[in-house]
Amino acid sequence: MADQATVVSPDGTPIVTWRSGHGPPLVLVHGAAADHSRWAPVLPALEEHFTVLTMDRRGRGLSGDAVDYALERESEDVAAVVEAAGEDVNLLGHSHGGVCALEAALLTKSIRKLVLYEPPMGFLETPPDVVERLQTLLDEDRRDELLAFFMAEVAGLPPDQIELMRALPAWQGRLDAAGTIPREELANREYVFEPARFSALDVPTLFLQGGDSSEPFKVAGQALLSALPDCKVVVMPGQRHAAMDTGTDLFVAEVLTFLETA
Repeated sequence: MADQATVVSPDGTPIVTWRSGHGPPLVLVHGAAADHSRWAPVLPALEEHFTVLTMDRRGRGLSGDAVDYALERESEDVAAVVEAAGEDVNLLGHSHGGVCALEAALLTKSIRKLVLYEPPMGFLETPPDVVERLQTLLDEDRRDELLAFFMAEVAGLPPDQIELMRALPAWQGRLDAAGTIPREELANREYVFEPARFSALDVPTLFLQGGDSSEPFKVAGQALLSALPDCKVVVMPGQRHAAMDTGTDLFVAEVLTFLETA
């Protein structure tokens, strides 16, 4: 049974977390089309090794929100959760949550190791009107179509993987959180990766990449590999942007191998 707690971000926004498992702390940060429940497929395995804290990012699930949105506030949210978790905290971020996690690593000294699963880092090459199309679908309350469009056009998932995700219990949480997707995609397209900002970030970092993922995610991995003092890229064969669902054992094995190495 997970213990629920609230961490207050520097701007006063309440961020709700769930704590479960036993061992060193591990904070999980979900991506754009999700809430904390997206980690359900991998949570049981991770709980055997870590005290896991899953969080609802702002505007999702039980967490609060603010009138104005900025990626900087999300990074502060993650840093606040990390610091509340203690010292020597492991941090794992997926997709947009990976960008938030990387930026948070500049705000706190409490991170032991960092795992980033395909954060776009501003390298997405989807159609220029993608944010407008997402907003239109949201305004028309066509949330299921919005999610499917996002997963196909932004995350690069094939139809069979989208249908698999639609059949999972976390889909309802994705529908509930769909209202935040357009603003986060706009932030991703405005984000400019500046290697010099991370040149002194000596936190051991793993960039997880799907072997079948689209080119922008591969470019992001190479950019981080070049910029960070201690970074490695691991490719998961046959996977794309949702290995927690489509390659669960492989994903968990790579995360454990990295985090449990001294």
